[in-house]
Amino acid sequence: MPRRHLCGYLLLLCQLCVYQTSAGARPTEPANSQVYRNQASGFCYTILYGWVDRTKEMGEGPEGADGGKPHSRVLLAVFERPPQAQSSELNSAVIIASEPVAAYQGLKTAADYFGPLAEVTSAHGLNMQGEPYDVVISNRHLARGDFTKQVAKTTIYQSTLVLLDKGSVLSFTFIAENPERVSDLIENLQFGTCGKS
Repeated sequence: MPRRHLCGYLLLLCQLCVYQTSAGARPTEPANSQVYRNQASGFCYTILYGWVDRTKEMGEGPEGADGGKPHSRVLLAVFERPPQAQSSELNSAVIIASEPVAAYQGLKTAADYFGPLAEVTSAHGLNMQGEPYDVVISNRHLARGDFTKQVAKTTIYQSTLVLLDKGSVLSFTFIAENPERVSDLIENLQFGTCGKS
C-alpha cells in the first residue's frame, strides 16, 4: 500500500518534470517568497517567487476512505511553472510528503526508507547514486539519497531527504536540471525557527 502511494507521487513527478534541453541560469534568491510552515514537525520551506502550488491536486484521497488509519499525505507540492505549461526545460519541483512509519515493516532509521524508495524509483528509470548518507540542516540529521534519470541526451537530478518524526516518515524531494540547482532548492528547507509568521 505505501509503495503504491509513493509510486504515484514519483510517477507524477517524472511526468511533470520531463525536459529536452538544458535550462539557463535562474535566480536562487527567494525574492517576495512565501513560506510553508509545518509546526507539528517543526520545519518550514521557503517557496521561490512565481512557483506554482499543486499540493491539493497531488493530495490525499477522500477523507475516511482508509477507515481512519494513518495514511500517506502530500504536505507540499510546488513547481517552477504550471505542470501543464509547454516548455522544453525541466520543470523543477519540491515535494514534501508524510507516511506512517508503521507502513514499512522493519523501518528503524531514516536510511532504511531508501530500500523501498530505490525499488520504486528504479522501476521508473531513476537510479540511486550510491548509498544514503547523513546531512545536517538546522541541527537536524536527515538521510539523503541522490537519484538520476537519463531522458534523451539530458539528465534529471533528484535528491530525497528523509526524517523519522513522531511515527511518520517525512520525505523532502527536490528535482532539478543539475546538482547545483538541487542544492539551491534544499537550502530553502529549515528546521526550528523559520522567521516571522
